[in-house]
Amino acid sequence: MEFTPDRTTAITVEEALALPALRRGLPEVLSGKAALGRPIRWVHAGEVPGIATLLVGGELLLTTGMGLASRATEQQAFVTELADRGVAALVIELGSSLKTIPEPMREAAIRTGLPLVALHREVPFVRVTEAIHTELVNRQYGLLREGEEIKERLIAVMLDGDGLPELLQTLSELLGNPVFLQSGRGRMLFHAGGGDDLDAFESAGAQAGLEAPVPMGPGGQPGRLVVLPTRRAPTELDQVALRHAAGIVALALLRAREEDELLARERGNLLAELADGVSSGAQAARQAERMGFRPQSSELLAVAVVEVPPSPGQVRAALLGDLQRELEGRATPVLCGGRSGEEPLLALAALPGRSLAGERGGAASDRAALAERTAAERAAVAERVAEVVARVWARRRPGTRTIVGIDGPAGWEGAGRALRVAAQTAGAARRLPERAWYDARGTELERLLAAIGDERVLAEFVERNLGPLLDHDRDHKLALLGTLQALCAHGGHKASAARDLHLHRQALYHRIARIEALLGVDLSDASRLTTLDVALRALPYLAERGRR
Repeated sequence: MEFTPDRTTAITVEEALALPALRRGLPEVLSGKAALGRPIRWVHAGEVPGIATLLVGGELLLTTGMGLASRATEQQAFVTELADRGVAALVIELGSSLKTIPEPMREAAIRTGLPLVALHREVPFVRVTEAIHTELVNRQYGLLREGEEIKERLIAVMLDGDGLPELLQTLSELLGNPVFLQSGRGRMLFHAGGGDDLDAFESAGAQAGLEAPVPMGPGGQPGRLVVLPTRRAPTELDQVALRHAAGIVALALLRAREEDELLARERGNLLAELADGVSSGAQAARQAERMGFRPQSSELLAVAVVEVPPSPGQVRAALLGDLQRELEGRATPVLCGGRSGEEPLLALAALPGRSLAGERGGAASDRAALAERTAAERAAVAERVAEVVARVWARRRPGTRTIVGIDGPAGWEGAGRALRVAAQTAGAARRLPERAWYDARGTELERLLAAIGDERVLAEFVERNLGPLLDHDRDHKLALLGTLQALCAHGGHKASAARDLHLHRQALYHRIARIEALLGVDLSDASRLTTLDVALRALPYLAERGRR
């Protein structure tokens, strides 16, 4: 059901007849008493026979009847056309032109339900027009004044430091109805009201209640601010208040995004300067503490996130804000930040706090237990961070690939280097098979290959060591590259490689012999196998540069 607000600024026919300017004329309602609640949009006075064609609806028509036709059919047609046009009421002053209301007109008015009013005394039409229009203007001004008061009340809520929930709760209290804020995609962001109100909103349909669009940022689909009249009928004041509130909500959302962006940029600068060696660990620790990052543990896990494709600045800030809040909500102290452009997003996540003093100086068995526990905590935090990253980006940036690189743990003095290594790991992993996260400890060679600046050196190295094998696989149905990869992955152990490839040993031996012949190498030579392994790992980085 779509709701139409009660008119609070319009003056009704009944209220107009009670004004002194019309009361002086001794008004008598001859028809349409049930329609005296009709609102008057404007007052029109005229004696033109075809005046009905000049009207658009909602007018109070004043006439002396001077221009009325004398035939009954024409009189009836005149009244019928006024009713069809949606005229609020017809007021005829008796005296100079008409002594009584013609019966055909009265019959037509009764039939159509049009309020027909006779004035038994002469009144200045200009005074009637002035009185009604003054009343309309005063009511409109009162509505605007009340709307401004509501606007000032809502602004005061924001200036007091409260957020959107408090703003919407205040609006709900002022309007006496529940309020709902939806995103451009229809996701419920917040509602001020009880659980029953939310159920009512979900069952009422998209057009229920009064609504106003809420800008959601550059390029974003506007959201909706909706007032659902479950407690009282909506009014024009509700519409005015809703328009004011929609603008304030948009500014509040913008402020929240700007705060997120400023916080993300400030944290990003801190982490980037730490990674670049511009700030010392002690300086970074003091600055982080001022930002509210006070982990109980001195063991920090370095995290870098590469986005493909990168998010715009404001979106990136919102992503980092969500990431920060969700990880903190899962008892993982974290400092997330990012600078603009394509630089990786950086973070420091604290491992669970514990007292390390004494543990590191204990017996060898104690130190081994500590190392084992640290490794388990490291893996658990890395998994948690990667899980939250995937969820946040899927919600805000579906279709974006996120590559999470991890290094550490390290104390503040080693955090800069750990951040650099995590960023290098995430960058190098762009061409690797997808995983939830990539450990710097397992991608040392890939980082080295990705860091080689002269691509010709890498291309020539691959060509010298794998060229004939790559040419063979391009021209033959039986590819041998996978066999070499499996053999290298298992350190030359043929039985393990055969199991991995689901081959009989003799079939594997045949393939190995073919590879040795093509490359002119002995694959039982550990150093040659290592060289080929490096060349295989370099292939994705040549593909990234458009080679091979």
